[in-house]
Amino acid sequence: MTLQTQRMEFEAAKKIYESATLVFHGVDGFDVYNISIPFIRDGKRYLFGRVERREEWARSWVRLFEETGQDESDRGERQHGLYAGGPYITEIGDELVMGGTHVQYQSGKYSTFFGYFFRGTDLHNLYYFTTGPNKMKDIRLVPLSDGRIGIFSRPRGAGMRAKYGSESMIGFTVIDRLEELTADVIENAPYIYGIFGEGEWGGVNQAYLLDCGKVGVIGHICYLDKDEHGGEVKVYLNMSFIFDPATRESSDLQVIGSRSCYPPGPAKAPHLVDCVFTSGIVMRPDGKVDLYSGIGDCQAGRITIDYPFAGHGNLV
Repeated sequence: MTLQTQRMEFEAAKKIYESATLVFHGVDGFDVYNISIPFIRDGKRYLFGRVERREEWARSWVRLFEETGQDESDRGERQHGLYAGGPYITEIGDELVMGGTHVQYQSGKYSTFFGYFFRGTDLHNLYYFTTGPNKMKDIRLVPLSDGRIGIFSRPRGAGMRAKYGSESMIGFTVIDRLEELTADVIENAPYIYGIFGEGEWGGVNQAYLLDCGKVGVIGHICYLDKDEHGGEVKVYLNMSFIFDPATRESSDLQVIGSRSCYPPGPAKAPHLVDCVFTSGIVMRPDGKVDLYSGIGDCQAGRITIDYPFAGHGNLV
């Protein structure tokens, strides 16, 4: 079954209980999108967001926002060292690890990008500690049941397409402590096969340890389509799957959100009108989850859906 067919079947049977566009105060003239999941620190609820002017690309920075109401947040601190990339967070023990994409320029022109990682127990004093491989986004960490740390990688490029048919792959490896997180370790993570079809790409956006010892993955999966005028459109969908670190098997991949699930709104460019770049999920008291996502590379949104890992265990 093609991903386009999966998307059509999902939209025909989808259950969306709430749908909202997030509001960010104190950033007039700028968009906030491709956010981290909301998280609680010191009794307050925060998120990191990419802040950028609509007409610019890769001239953004990461800013910390404090939630002030339902789907509303106020501007906080600017996080130096992260430019242009979607931020994400993981709690490893009592530390918060924040990552994102750093774009480099030479002579005023785009050169390359890297994943940067920051850590610390004080949210307002996170410090840089390592860099990922050249031109690799969507590197994600997850604490495992044995106390070690799982790492998901996301190589993408012509080499992947020529060898595997898909535009990208997802790799997975394990380290004992954060000090072992290096570009070489990430680059050499063995691949998980069978996730993406021909011409598809995607990656992990947030990973959650389940009480069965497996990992519940929330990510994005993508393909190219055409608009009514024949122009190229990049379709980004919210997806989930189950990964077993012991057997390295993935299962139960499903589409859990698409652009039509979120409120109508603008896009940064015509080829991004069908784009929802996943952030992750947050459990609700009613057993459902709030799924957060960037929308059209210029907004952020939330939808409430059924728990996507039903039958596989609960979040630890």
